[in-house]
Amino acid sequence: MNVPLLHIVGYSGSGKTTLLERLIPDLKAKGLRVATLKHTHHAVDMDKRGKDSWRHKQAGADTSALVGAGQWMMVCDLSEDFTPQQWANRYASDHDVVLVEGYHSMQGHKIEVVRAARSMQARCHADELLAVVSDVPDLDVPCPQLALDDIDALSLFIKNWLQTGVNHG
Repeated sequence: MNVPLLHIVGYSGSGKTTLLERLIPDLKAKGLRVATLKHTHHAVDMDKRGKDSWRHKQAGADTSALVGAGQWMMVCDLSEDFTPQQWANRYASDHDVVLVEGYHSMQGHKIEVVRAARSMQARCHADELLAVVSDVPDLDVPCPQLALDDIDALSLFIKNWLQTGVNHG
């Protein structure tokens, strides 16, 4: 069974990360086990240059993991990109939901952040959206619109969506 994915999308600078920082603790307080996956178009250093795990990768390890005090981090070479669903099923199978920041062009269940300081309209096509979270009153969208600052309403919306048994794959 697929782990439910929920994409949090919007234009760059719309407040997706800030929304997630506020949403995650509220979902956890409502009893959900939450994982996140952040998409980036940029190459980033996944490990700290000069540290042992970095040196293992430089020596040719296909995968290097760092494990300690209740956490782990893994850097792994991929022959092809994982889809968010493949990642979730492999690494977050014991979670109730994976909140995916980004991948706006990928098919999936989406909540879009629309902030007046960035844009007055949604980026995604209306039929892709479960809801819009915005500080713009009365956007012309055919889905529920929630206030940007009403985190409790958003987390209840998500929890209800998860409980309805909608096809999350």
